[in-house]
Amino acid sequence: YVPPQVRKAQETLDDKKREELGRLKKMVNGLINRLSEPNLSSISGQIEELYMANSRKDMNETLTDILMNACVTAVAMPARLMMEHVLLVSILHHNVGIEVGAHFLEAVVKKFDELCKSDAEGKECENLLALIAHLYNFHVVHSLLIFDILKKLVSIFTEKEIELILFLLKNVGFSLRKDDALALKELITEAQRKANTAEKKFQDQTRVRFMLETMLALRNNDMRKIPGYDPEPVEKLRKLQRTLIHSSGKETELRVSLESLLSADQVGRWWIVGSSWSGAPMINDTNSKTQQKLRIGKVSSKIMELARKQRMNTDIRRSIFCVLMTSEDFLDAFEKLLR
Repeated sequence: YVPPQVRKAQETLDDKKREELGRLKKMVNGLINRLSEPNLSSISGQIEELYMANSRKDMNETLTDILMNACVTAVAMPARLMMEHVLLVSILHHNVGIEVGAHFLEAVVKKFDELCKSDAEGKECENLLALIAHLYNFHVVHSLLIFDILKKLVSIFTEKEIELILFLLKNVGFSLRKDDALALKELITEAQRKANTAEKKFQDQTRVRFMLETMLALRNNDMRKIPGYDPEPVEKLRKLQRTLIHSSGKETELRVSLESLLSADQVGRWWIVGSSWSGAPMINDTNSKTQQKLRIGKVSSKIMELARKQRMNTDIRRSIFCVLMTSEDFLDAFEKLLR
């Protein structure tokens, strides 16, 4: 039972909150509508100020909603406009905190997964894929997620998926080759195998052939073979990004898999520092033991032996010990410990 005076107080509080959110939405919308390359610096600065003045949760939700409405349309978005929107997210991700990029990425990936399963006729899937591709281009997310998405598309392998694979490779293919050439090679082999088995299934063979040619051009690092490939706009915006962010790009990349993002509501968001988890139990006992292992990168067996001698008997103690022993200086140690 809620007494009437308390009920009234709650209602006025809800109205006040709704009004505040409406005002915040108008302000953010106004800034996003004016977004372009020349005024990116001032707009990102103004949004940073709004982050300081309002709750992070409200700002993340408002910004994500507005960007999704602006970028996920039934017609293909101009590439330049898409890049500018994602660059703004990237700047906020580096300067405000990684939860900005993480919140936006999760919303985009979930929407993409939902639309891929439905038979939507519009260009929403391409637009969402372009958002993910540029989040990778501007160092918000690691190549792990891109490879996960490509593997998923290759495993389904219908005409719609082939179209999306081509679209994604055209946007980030050469960056993927730089980041992980071996994984790309494996993906190309798998796609060739799929294409051979599914040869009779497609009426239009030219798309499949074109996709395989594009993949071979990527493997051979031959940019001329890919029609319409132009790395210039991304490079130009990356230079702008370097002038606007205070930290190095690689430090804040979200190394998260497609599966983790899609099951975030069930298993929590381990990639956001301090993200609280209220659900219980998170995962069944057999998985929890494997989940707890911290990824501390490659550490030599000598350091691990030292850690064992010093009785560092849990994963987190070993991680901290290895970070302290292998850091170049106090700043490097600080960055690694934060991660």
